[in-house]
Amino acid sequence: MRYFIYTLITIATGLLIFNSTKLNFDNLLYGDSKTALFSIVATACVILLLFILLISRSIQKKSRNTK
Repeated sequence: MRYFIYTLITIATGLLIFNSTKLNFDNLLYGDSKTALFSIVATACVILLLFILLISRSIQKKSRNTK
């Protein structure tokens, strides 16, 4: 499961980099730039949630070992 989460983080990072190349800084909220901006925010949230999942799984594993 850990490798699957790392794979998802890698894919999300790739999407984040790809979408950042589509940004037009002159007009961020118009056309393809708007879609890329929303996609960047969404993938950043996904990456954050996956890191939280990894941390919670490690805490759960440690708590099971102490009992």
